[in-house]
Amino acid sequence: MVQRTQQQLREDALAIWQAGVDAVNSERLVRENVCVEGADLIVGDEVFPLADISRIAVVGAGKAGAGMAAGIELALAKVAAAKQLTGWVNVPEDCVRTLSRITLHGARPAGVNEPTEAGVFGASEILKIVGSLGPRDLCFCLISGGGSALLPAPVEAITLAHKQAVTKHLSGAGANIEELNTVRKQLSRIKGGGLARACRAGRLITLIISDVIGDPLDVIASGPTVADSKTPQDALDVLQRFRAREAGIAAAVFDYLEKQGGRESFSAKASSIANVNPPKKTPDPFSYEVVNLVIGNNAAAVDAAGIEAERRGYSHAMTAATKLEGAAEDIGRHLADMAMRMRDEPGPDCLITGGEPIVHLVDAATRGKGGRNQQLVLAGLLRLLESSPNKATALREIAFLSGGTDGEDGPTDAAGAFIDDKIADAMQQLKLDPTGYLLRNDAYHFFEKLDSLIKTGPTHTNVCDLRIVTVSQKSMPARRVIP
Repeated sequence: MVQRTQQQLREDALAIWQAGVDAVNSERLVRENVCVEGADLIVGDEVFPLADISRIAVVGAGKAGAGMAAGIELALAKVAAAKQLTGWVNVPEDCVRTLSRITLHGARPAGVNEPTEAGVFGASEILKIVGSLGPRDLCFCLISGGGSALLPAPVEAITLAHKQAVTKHLSGAGANIEELNTVRKQLSRIKGGGLARACRAGRLITLIISDVIGDPLDVIASGPTVADSKTPQDALDVLQRFRAREAGIAAAVFDYLEKQGGRESFSAKASSIANVNPPKKTPDPFSYEVVNLVIGNNAAAVDAAGIEAERRGYSHAMTAATKLEGAAEDIGRHLADMAMRMRDEPGPDCLITGGEPIVHLVDAATRGKGGRNQQLVLAGLLRLLESSPNKATALREIAFLSGGTDGEDGPTDAAGAFIDDKIADAMQQLKLDPTGYLLRNDAYHFFEKLDSLIKTGPTHTNVCDLRIVTVSQKSMPARRVIP
């Protein structure tokens, strides 16, 4: 018989989640894949003679950008002076710190995942750098989740305000990341391979920490170094599907896409890298060598969380999503059902899942504050309460959490939220009704009152979300079963 206290269940769930986040630490991932050995630069399984390289430049964007930039500086420390190492990476404002040779530029405020004027300025600096390089130079591009909003470079016919309105509308209407980036790329000079086309270096190597399920290279940060597999018509189809005209999106957006639709699109299907260990090379059809390496993803975080669960004595089940997920509420209810089964039946006593669901936002006039992880956990809480004949014991012997690996969940300062028996007790003492909070997307204020938000600050990585369920069973769990 495996019996654990409620406190153990909570502590274990949080520790297992943290182990998954730590495993995709951006600085460490870069250093594991880039090093100087003797007269060679080694990147993944590629070897580049240093004698063939005149200068090295580093550019990029993403929530993991600060850690990745620090990692590349350390990896190239031996040759930094000789190769005139320099660079510029756009990051959220709360990730900015001083590095030796690479500028970290605050391209948007913390928790505001929208393009800004500061981001446009940073993107223009990046385009200047890559355009100034020569055939004997090497350029590293550091890409991670959040890169789309951090790297805005609107085409001339479109203003930043237009792109902001499109992003806000599609996000609020429930568009998934692939749909959102399909439109972003068509309205950008730098996305959809635009950075690669502007680069004049002899080699361009992109290191990618993926925040998109399945690791589609042309979707992650809108693929600035990957040939676009979508067309202007694809972007128009997305806008039509989410009724963008009716929502007041500027006519200039539709006019531009319609004019572009008749042109031959620069498109070649970008390959997807699903296996992170070891990284693999994907060439793209540009006029020089372009290599994209995925060095971290959601599956790697899930695997590491599983190792920690096993170390703590759990018989765990784990799964990382391989395709885009549905509504956060549906995922939360499913995980709640799994939690009750795990508690009441023989089998695994820890469930680890990874993915990225979507949230359909209610009207801004009634909308509260929250993110997809908080919404997911709140929906799970409601399911547990509704499924139990005694609400006072609905969460007994269960701990359940969901958190974004980047430390951000929607426009909040929390990564996510957790629930357990103590949280259920506090909820009843405060006479909180979770239903209303769920319906108005106000999970943050619900969990804030219960002191059950997960707050980490910036983690300098971003590989979607991790969800952890731990239970205490009345009988010995069976061997691992994938749900």
